[in-house]
Amino acid sequence: MSVQFAGTERYVATDDLKLAVNAAATLSRPLLIKGEPGTGKTMLAEEVAAGLGKTLHAWHIKSTTKAAQGLYEYDAVSRLRDSQLGDARVHDIGNYIVPGPLWECFVADEQPVLLIDEIDKADVEFPNDLLRELDRMAFDVYETRQTIEARHRPIIIITSNNEKELPDAFLRRCFFHYISFPDKATMADIVAVHFPDLKKRLLSDALDLFFDIRAVPGIKKKPSTSELIDWLKLLLAEDIPAEALHGSDEDLPPLHGALLKNEQDIHLFERLAFMSRRSRR
Repeated sequence: MSVQFAGTERYVATDDLKLAVNAAATLSRPLLIKGEPGTGKTMLAEEVAAGLGKTLHAWHIKSTTKAAQGLYEYDAVSRLRDSQLGDARVHDIGNYIVPGPLWECFVADEQPVLLIDEIDKADVEFPNDLLRELDRMAFDVYETRQTIEARHRPIIIITSNNEKELPDAFLRRCFFHYISFPDKATMADIVAVHFPDLKKRLLSDALDLFFDIRAVPGIKKKPSTSELIDWLKLLLAEDIPAEALHGSDEDLPPLHGALLKNEQDIHLFERLAFMSRRSRR
């Protein structure tokens, strides 16, 4: 029976996204997810695991991460220290083999979900270094001369923020989906998950202002979904009414630090507000 992800109560997934998850699982291909920051790429893997009742293994990639670390690491330093101390553990090299996320997935008793998060942060050769293992669903541990084979092919979700181009050979092995930034109606559904009792007027006015900010020409860092959620949480905590979001005499939206994250954008909105006031004189 093929996997059928239908979304969860905590995660608003579009029909296209649900189709992509299920198509990748049917093809036994990794699902490569792209989209601007804050569109829920990482959270998707968490919710796929929750929705399907599977265990999630997360591998968060850094600029220094090597592909081999996803398989295992050999702790030679600990073995040297133990040998100097006369510890009997040194006679079994397996005591110094530390399994990585792929190893843990391969030996799982049931099909797991593997998240390879922000793969574009790593070196350009990182994706290609994983090709053989992802194709074979097995890898060799040279120190112990054993082969680790996958008991169940994991559901693999790979995220990218497009910091680097991924190799064609890697892309050919993936099912690709781009998460578009939510439109206003979808965003209202997302907000409703977090704030089910939010007043309609405040929701409507907050969304109007949020999307107006994102549409301003020249803005360096557009606010994301997570920043909208933070902003609404603050508006509710401070009991700020919908009327305050219109404040024509204010330079910036109330609690704008949740939405605008650098001085260039703050100065931009201050200039726009100044010009707007002058034009009304």
